[in-house]
Amino acid sequence: MNIDVIKKIRNTPITGEELVAMLGDYKSPTMKLSQMEKSGEVIRLKRGLYVIDGSVLGYPPSAPICSNHIYGPSYLSRHWALSYYGLIPERVYELTAICFKRTRTFENKLGHFSYRQVPEDYYPIGIKTEKYDGMTFMVASPEKALCDMILTDSYVPCLSMAALYTYLEEDIRLDMDELGNFDIDILSLCAQCGRKSKTIENLIKIIKRYESV
Repeated sequence: MNIDVIKKIRNTPITGEELVAMLGDYKSPTMKLSQMEKSGEVIRLKRGLYVIDGSVLGYPPSAPICSNHIYGPSYLSRHWALSYYGLIPERVYELTAICFKRTRTFENKLGHFSYRQVPEDYYPIGIKTEKYDGMTFMVASPEKALCDMILTDSYVPCLSMAALYTYLEEDIRLDMDELGNFDIDILSLCAQCGRKSKTIENLIKIIKRYESV
């Protein structure tokens, strides 16, 4: 495979059919792709989807970019996004994403990728694009990531503000001082979608207390 072509691919996941087409100079491109997977030159993300390994590129493939391609449309969220923004102290290794298709999980050399289903009208609210290696991936804003936690966790307290505060501070270990920087408009749009609206409204009330401090 031409190294210049590989450099153009960079961190972009690529289908097996596309890779086989690039390997057309070999007698058996399919066998060559299999050899490349065994040698670690390419990583299989899921059936029929690959990414070039860091041993070839000179830098590691981007798990966040791969997450968007493995199953979608989707965006990274929940603990991963909160950690990405420095809002929780833990380093998060599982890449959890949000989608409006059915819940799925995938395991590959880059890690564990999980996808949580939400209503389609709720899905597009508060999504951001972030850059890596000149490429972009989709991730929840801090406000949307927190709403996604509330929406997809079954044990989140529904009505009590005191219990919700405990969930934020002790269960998630959220940096509560950052709540004053949250965008209320994004949270309000999430609440209007109908699922766990009361809990999100309670979250808005808690945030407003921090805004006034």
